[in-house]
Amino acid sequence: MDPLHSADVDAPQGEELAEITNGIVRLFAEYYGRGPTRAKTYLLDETYVVTVLRDTMTTVEHTLAQGGHGEQVRSVRLTFQEAMADSFKGVVEQALGRPVAAYHSQLLIDADIGFEMFVLEES
Repeated sequence: MDPLHSADVDAPQGEELAEITNGIVRLFAEYYGRGPTRAKTYLLDETYVVTVLRDTMTTVEHTLAQGGHGEQVRSVRLTFQEAMADSFKGVVEQALGRPVAAYHSQLLIDADIGFEMFVLEES
């Protein structure tokens, strides 16, 4: 695994969380032309999966944000994430063997930090 895309493989479900991180990074690289420089996935209360992604924005997105168009960048990014929801949910479902009940994506423009959040169906 790439050290920039870390996961606690010794932690419970560590290998599955690493699989989620790597899968989401692959989707970013494939559809945005580049992946984040750092990423890590967390499992909370056996129900919530959160992947934190750093340095995800493209050069075009940075340029637009610096020119005062951060809301447009966020809007386009979140619209695209909604269109790709099944692919993102599929990464989590395959890794954990549980259906995803809900998915949400968020991007903090100034900090260039993204969050992919999933709620798992009860087992």
